[in-house]
Amino acid sequence: MELARVVGQVVATVKQQGLHGMKLLVLVPVDAQDESDAVGGLGAAGFRGDAVRQFVAVDYAGAGHGEVVLVAHGSAARIDEQANGVPTDAAVVAIVDSIVLDHKTTFRKSG
Repeated sequence: MELARVVGQVVATVKQQGLHGMKLLVLVPVDAQDESDAVGGLGAAGFRGDAVRQFVAVDYAGAGHGEVVLVAHGSAARIDEQANGVPTDAAVVAIVDSIVLDHKTTFRKSG
């Protein structure tokens, strides 16, 4: 699994039948060790690498823009009965409340 931040949404009217009714989110990976904004959330420095890698995932958790989420990849992304037989390689499975590394909080959801 991977930590990522929701940065957008994909709207596609024409798509594979199994994807109808699924919300598609644009995500960027974040680094759990980033302490740039430990109270409110991972800041821009939390993005991995110089070039930000974006990817799309189906949303099973009801995540919103700016939230940090947990993403399952590969066959784990298709474990839900809805996704069985659907061409899905990434799925948002949780919305993160906090991240603690070495007894130090590096992320806490604000609001």
